[in-house]
Amino acid sequence: MESLQKLEDWFRDCPGALVAFSGGVDSSLVAFLAQHFLGADAALAVISASPSLKLSDLEEAKQFALNHNLPLRVITTQEIDNPNYFSNPSNRCYFCKHTLYDELAGLRTEFPDWWVLNGTNVDDFGDYRPGLKAADEFQVRSPLADCGISKEGVRELAEHFALDCWNKPASPCLSSRVPYGDRITETKLRQIEDAEAAVKAAGFPINRVRHFGDRAKVEVPSEDVVELNLKQDALRAALIEIGFETVEFDEEGFVSGKLNRAIGVQAN
Repeated sequence: MESLQKLEDWFRDCPGALVAFSGGVDSSLVAFLAQHFLGADAALAVISASPSLKLSDLEEAKQFALNHNLPLRVITTQEIDNPNYFSNPSNRCYFCKHTLYDELAGLRTEFPDWWVLNGTNVDDFGDYRPGLKAADEFQVRSPLADCGISKEGVRELAEHFALDCWNKPASPCLSSRVPYGDRITETKLRQIEDAEAAVKAAGFPINRVRHFGDRAKVEVPSEDVVELNLKQDALRAALIEIGFETVEFDEEGFVSGKLNRAIGVQAN
C-alpha cells in the first residue's frame, strides 16, 4: 500500500508525537500510526473533555485507546470561557483550536522534542476550516495531508488496520449546530447532544439537530426523510421534553456544514 509506505517514511523523522485526538477516524488513525511506527514510549494521544465534545464520543475515544494500547491523556480546555469563542463568530473554530494547541504546546515542557500532530487530510483544505490557521501558528504537523491522503484514503487505511472507527460517521463539535452569532452555552450543547441521541435511538444514526434558540431543526440523510416524517410526532415530543418549544424537520435532508450557508460558504 503506497500511502502506508509514505506514512512510514514520514514518521521516520518524527522524534515523538503528541497527537491532538478527538476520537474521529482521522485523528484516531494518526494516533494509532504514531504508536505503530514510534512505539508507545514515543507517542501520546491527547483529548480534551470539552463541553463541545459529545460525552459518548469521549467514552468511545477512551475505549479506542484502550483497545489499541494507545497512551492517552485527557485534558480539559476552557475555550467556552473565552468570549471570542462563546460569542460564536464565523471563525469560532480558530479560537477552539488555538486553545487546544496552546495546551498541547504546554505539554512540550514534558516532551520537549516531540512534534504536535493532528488528523488533517487533504480534503480538509477544500472545506471551511478556520482551525487550520491555528495549526499553522503552532506549527502543528499533519502526516495525512503531507502524504496526500484523502478522507477515503483515511478510511481505507483504518480498515486495513481493522480499526473499529474506520466507518464511523463524522461527528464535528456540538457548537457547529448553533448558528453563528448565537451564544454558545453548556445548556445548549447538552440539549443538542440529548436531542441527537434521541434521533439516533429512533433509527437515524446519522443526524444533526440544529439549535435555533427555542426551536430545534432535525436533519437526517435525504434517503431517510420519508421515514423521519413517519416518526415526527414521537420525536417532536422527545425534543420538547429536552427543552425545545418547537421542532422542525428539514425536508432537504442532512448537509454537513449547512449553517455555513449564512456566511456564504458551503462545507463539503
